[in-house]
Amino acid sequence: MSSSCSKNLTLLVAVFVAAVVVVFMFPENSRFPSFNNQLQELLRSRFLTNASHSNQSAQSFAKELDKNPVKIEDIYKNETSSRKSEKMYSKLEKVEADLSEARAAIREARTGNQTQDPDYVPNGPMYWDPKVFLRSYLEMEKRLKVYIYEEGEPPVFHFGPCKHTYAIEGIFIADIEISRFRTYDPNEANLFFLPFSITMITQVIYVPESHEWGLMKNTTIDYVDVIAQKHPYWNRSLGADHFMLACHDWGPEISFAVPNLHNNSIRALCNANTSERFNPSRDVSIPEIHLPAGTTHGLLGGPPPSKRPILVFYAGGVHGPIRPILLHHWENKSDPDVQIHRYLPKKVNYYDMMRKSRYCICPSGYEVASPRMVEGLYLGCVPVLIKDNYVIPFSDVLNWETFSVIVPVEEIPNLKKILRGIKLRDYVKLQRAGIQMRRHFEVNSPPKRFDVFHMILHSIWLRRLNFRLHGDGFHD
Repeated sequence: MSSSCSKNLTLLVAVFVAAVVVVFMFPENSRFPSFNNQLQELLRSRFLTNASHSNQSAQSFAKELDKNPVKIEDIYKNETSSRKSEKMYSKLEKVEADLSEARAAIREARTGNQTQDPDYVPNGPMYWDPKVFLRSYLEMEKRLKVYIYEEGEPPVFHFGPCKHTYAIEGIFIADIEISRFRTYDPNEANLFFLPFSITMITQVIYVPESHEWGLMKNTTIDYVDVIAQKHPYWNRSLGADHFMLACHDWGPEISFAVPNLHNNSIRALCNANTSERFNPSRDVSIPEIHLPAGTTHGLLGGPPPSKRPILVFYAGGVHGPIRPILLHHWENKSDPDVQIHRYLPKKVNYYDMMRKSRYCICPSGYEVASPRMVEGLYLGCVPVLIKDNYVIPFSDVLNWETFSVIVPVEEIPNLKKILRGIKLRDYVKLQRAGIQMRRHFEVNSPPKRFDVFHMILHSIWLRRLNFRLHGDGFHD
């Protein structure tokens, strides 16, 4: 893991108000049976097709963009000719004009030829729209500029865990700080990162067994207050162009301490639970990835389908509302096809069992996120998602139904029947598609194009394209 993972950071803060954002890239006819109706409606709307703006000015902006895409060169064409023309456009207007050009390029990709790329060209039903995704990704590489506030000291700020269940928190913080996307000029930034680690707040600030949230929430409030007082950017947009990232289960609750942080800002969360005020049109679902040693060494790859004798496997603790139901129906059955355990027998390796299995169950626990989903993709075991109110990571771009199986909670008693009912050729398609999608969930040091670091950034980038800041800082 990069040495930045061992870096550090301090303080946290607040202000207030609300914002409206627009869904960007959701599937047309998603069939997630365990989702609530509100999320189903969000998933039915399609990226760049039926986006509805919050007022007439936003609608006229979108129509005008379709007819006459803003070109950044038009804004800068008189830059060297006179000082007067240079002052006609604020720095924020130049940032927004650049984003308008990106939106126009993405719209054009829907009807144009597939863009070629030397590293990877998305293709297949695993993507809702491969051409739109690639163009959006390339526009991100071309235009995304993230300003990272330097306030704060480690271990709470500019630092996070790089091993075990919440590893993605520390890895992302370390990678973004040395990333090509970082800018040290806030006036050219189109996104602002709040570099605190919720996991480190729980470890450094929280008093174990105290059940006292006040100190943790005050740390966040104080940090945002410092940012708002020292810099104009938070108050300018009421936090709309700012983002935080948290994999710890307490991330959402701590974010509620700052009204504009959970109402307006982009929250990249592992705990992407719509019943806990996760908003898929503004917030970002990120994958929970368990890295015992801080890397994926030894965690990638597995045998072909013909060498996987076990139909379905699960092992894990009993907590939350779903796992007790699963274990009640299937724990320790004599059926060799169904290996579902609370605890594995001694000398039985968890990862070896996944490699021997065709399907691996990924149920919610206390919270909706689980590292088993990514572990399944890493090891070639098709994930079986049993969750309620969960927004699956990168589902604005990826069609999870092509490389996983989604089972409603009420269908747990029919689990074997459902999996046995999947034809061999369809199972092989699921497994191969999952192997292809693996690259989007891999952790690399340094990051590689299209890997999990870049996919998280791309999801945040899409949310930034969902609104436009005006000269007064308000947005639509």
